[in-house]
Formats: sequence, structure tokens, C-alpha cells
Amino acid sequence: MARDTTDIRPIESIDELVAYIAQGCKPKEQWRIGTEHEKFPFYVDGHRPVPYGGDRGIRALLEGMQRILGWDPIEDAGHIIGLVEPTGCGAISLEPGGQFELSGAPLETIHQTCREGNAHLAQLREIAEPLGIRFLGLGGSPKWTLAETPRMPKSRYDIMTAYMPKVGKQGLDMMYRTCTIQVNLDFSSETDMRRKMQVSLKLQSLATALFANSPFTESRPNGLQSWRGDIWRDTDNQRAGLLPFAFSPDYGFADYVEWALDVPMYFLIRDGRYYDVTHVTFRQFMDGALRNSVPDGLPTMGDWANHLSTLFPDVRLKRFLEMRGADGGPWRRICALPAFWVGLLYDDAALDAAENLTRDWAFEEVRGLRDAVPSQALAAEFRGHPLRDTAREVLAIARMGLKNRARKNSEGFDETGFLSPLDEAVARGTTSAEEMLNAYHTRWGGSIEPVFLEYAY
Repeated sequence: MARDTTDIRPIESIDELVAYIAQGCKPKEQWRIGTEHEKFPFYVDGHRPVPYGGDRGIRALLEGMQRILGWDPIEDAGHIIGLVEPTGCGAISLEPGGQFELSGAPLETIHQTCREGNAHLAQLREIAEPLGIRFLGLGGSPKWTLAETPRMPKSRYDIMTAYMPKVGKQGLDMMYRTCTIQVNLDFSSETDMRRKMQVSLKLQSLATALFANSPFTESRPNGLQSWRGDIWRDTDNQRAGLLPFAFSPDYGFADYVEWALDVPMYFLIRDGRYYDVTHVTFRQFMDGALRNSVPDGLPTMGDWANHLSTLFPDVRLKRFLEMRGADGGPWRRICALPAFWVGLLYDDAALDAAENLTRDWAFEEVRGLRDAVPSQALAAEFRGHPLRDTAREVLAIARMGLKNRARKNSEGFDETGFLSPLDEAVARGTTSAEEMLNAYHTRWGGSIEPVFLEYAY
């Protein structure tokens, strides 16, 4: 999750909120790729979860990473909860259950993304191995109950933990027992944002299917291929899921702002203290609802930036677009996700082709696919055919886009090779989740313990 900000400029009008997002528009030569990935830390001895404190806990991991990186600590009430690169290019943060997240720097190529991921994991191993800690690349925690899962000392998570059971059945599972790979991408204009957001909203369920990687819960198959995808169907539907208004042909920045204004807030930060404000929407806040109940209870641009970071649609709009549909996974998947979306969205011919393919996909069809994919993945039916057929078409477009970009490494290879894990899944017709389930029922002998060897970083 994003680092909370404290920009104290007062907000005078809704137009300023729209302008804040519009300031993200960049010319194409300035577009970048920001990749995030989360993983579950565990003790090699006994495959137990790693708590925050202690000589071999999450805090010790962060302190060790700080020593070798020289990054600045992020603190909350005296606890180190993350690190940030001094110029703001990259950060390490904690999800609620101790999931360890790298928020990568804005980079120009997938080659750079992979080098960044390699370096991060190598640095992390240097610190973690002496502590007896490794990391699991899955979309859902395969073994530990919610009660067994540690809780990180972050104030915003305390507020969310109290609030989630009021608005959905699976919000705590989302917070404490899921991991994702995510890519953040730029746009050049409102029109470019609309095209990219509409294409990626329609195709986000395909990404969930291709990256399905969470078939186990509490040491047993859970009947799903993407448990994480199913969790997002009942977390907090006021702030999550598909956005029907974004399918409109004239959708723009102001429409997203109007929606965001009517979503309940989570918190305000004043003088380093977090205040629970889940009882008001941002619009009510703008109208003075917190004027007398919170110190300096009038809205600032920092409050708006923080609120935008607490909205969870399948594609999130800030000053860039965030692709949020994929399960966490093995190292190759960390590179495959940005390759998939960059291929589709960063080349003009590919975006045209993706838009033409999905142009007449109606909201209800897309929602039906979103409901089917967590259990059926690539076998889900879409317009009378298995989704695997659509995946083949979409991957061909992504490959064309990456080929057209022609961003080559020192050995002369372009970015198309990073799609290989997805090509393999479509060629086999089986997802990573199905491969794991097959192993569970055969060579793993009905045990999920081997996952801690085969899917560990």
C-alpha cells in the first residue's frame, strides 16, 4: 500500500481534486513502469508465520534491509514499518499480516523491472537467511488461520481491521492472507486514461485467470484457483470491484472523483496521529463533517491523496493507473505481469487492437466473467468459448505491443520473452493453481508443506 502523505494545502473546490489526478498526464516519452510485489515471510523451521517483533522478526528484517540499502525508515508510533529510497524512487512496506512488499521505482523497461526484482530478492535473502526466514510466492496464505497470522503495528491497519467486518465477509482475509503483483502505468491525457482504464477493466479478470495462484486455505484445497480473486468479490463493495460508470464512452477524471467523494473514508492523519473517520464520506468531510471532531478538521490535498490510496477497484486511478487483478506468484510472474499490461497499453497499435477486441463487452458480461474466474480460471466460458481462447488472442496483442516497443537488453532480446509463463499456461490449458493442485493430489501426497519449498523465493 502507498505511504501515507501529509500535504497540508487546503482544498477549496472539487475542481482541485480533479486537477490533482489530471496532473498525472505525461507525454509518452516520460511513461514509466512501476511494479509492486508482495510475498509471505515464513520460518524455514516448521513453516510458521513471522511476527513483527523479536530477534528474528519482521522488524529485524527491515532493520537489516535498512543497513544494506541505506534507505530512510518509515515509522508509525515509534515502530519501523517500511523503508523508502531517499529520492522517493522505490519503497519497502508491510501489508497487515506481515506480507513484505517492494514498491519498485518508475522504470523504462521490463528488463529493468526484472533486474530490480532480482536485486531486491538477493538483498532480502542476505538478511533473511541468517534469521531462518524465506518468502512464499503465492496469492493466498496456504496454511495459517486468520488467528495464527501476525498483525503489523500500523495505525491505518488497526482502523481497517475494525471496519472491514462491517462492510463485507472477506475483508480481513484480504488484508491478512493475500498477496498480489501489481503494475502502475502512465497516461498522456484524459482520453488516453479512459481508453487504458476501459480496456484494463474489461481484461482484469483475464489477468486474474492467467495469474491464478491461491488454491489452498488452512492446509487444504479451497475449491478455487484464485482464492484471492474470490475474496475481492466480498471485501467492501462500496470501494472495490468493477466500476460501471467507467464503461461510459465519455468517462473522465471527474467521474472517478465524484465516485470517490461518496466512498467512506478510513482515517485522517494529524500531527502523526491517525483518527478513525470511517463514519463519513470524503464529500461529507468537504462539507465540514469533521470540523469540530478532529484537530484541523478541514480537508487538505494530503487527505485526498490518502483517500485515493484506500479505494480498491480492479483498476485504480490516481496520478497513474494501477492494475490490481493478479495473484502473487513466483519470480517469473513478477516480470510477466508488467509485460502483459505494458504490451497491451503502451503501444498505439496494441491498444487499438485491445480496444477493438473488447469494445462491445458489456458491463454485465464482464461482471459475470469476474464472478466465474476465481473458480474456473481459463476454463470459464465467455461468449460461448473458454476464456483460454480469449487469452490466446490477448497475449498475441501484448506480444505485438512489446515487439513494437523494441526495448532490447544488452544481449539484443526484446521484452516479449517475459510473456513466456503466460504463454505456457495457455498452451497447457492449466494455471499455476491447477499445477499445484495436481501436485497436492499426487507427488505431494495430500500435503501442502512442499509448497514452502517449490514456491519459495
